[in-house]
Amino acid sequence: MSAKNWFEEWFNSPYYHVLYANRSEAEAEDFITKISGCLNAATGAKALDVACGKGRHSKTLAKLGFDVTGIDLSENSIAEARKFNCTNMRFDVWDMRKTYKQNEFDFVFNLFSSFGYFDDERDDYACINAFYENLKSGGTLILDYINTEYAVKNMKPREIIQRGEIQFHIQKKLENGFIKKKIEFLADGGNYSFEEQLKVINQFKFTQMLEEAGFELKYTFGDYQLNKFDSSASPRLIFVAQKK
Repeated sequence: MSAKNWFEEWFNSPYYHVLYANRSEAEAEDFITKISGCLNAATGAKALDVACGKGRHSKTLAKLGFDVTGIDLSENSIAEARKFNCTNMRFDVWDMRKTYKQNEFDFVFNLFSSFGYFDDERDDYACINAFYENLKSGGTLILDYINTEYAVKNMKPREIIQRGEIQFHIQKKLENGFIKKKIEFLADGGNYSFEEQLKVINQFKFTQMLEEAGFELKYTFGDYQLNKFDSSASPRLIFVAQKK
């Protein structure tokens, strides 16, 4: 049996959700509401939330009238998300590198830096191609990533985060084209160590990948208020691209 990838181990751990429990539901809802406003989506438009986690963005999309399917590799996250299943929202365990349902969706959302995990660049292209294949002709991709130039410039090498009784010790570094994070902590009588990594992908590389897949770039935003992207000052890199 082959060893699991870091993202299979960490994202499926209950401690992942403990560390990131402060992620703002209000910020997510505000962003989804704002981005939806520039999409001209009809009520009932079919949306695929790729790497949906526990479904915090999916829930807002459903409230706004989208027919939502959320997919994620983490069985634990999907089990939690399924507690919110309703007539216009459902969830499934799926690998984002594979096409889920060809030519099925009006919109594909890939949000909160749910990309750039893989060592092999071919997997990045597989994700982009799967986004494309999942969309109907003329469908729209919304891809939200960190602005890696800004992230590297503002990176804290060491950080301690307290979540209840658990103290997370975090080290960050730039290595081999990735922003790497080592996460160590004591919990429930055990000593744990996990890793995260996000590939350093700039605006021009993303644009190249999107265009090679067949997308036409419509908008590029630099934060969740949808301000214009500035490579040196914007915290996010958000693309809105249409399938030709």
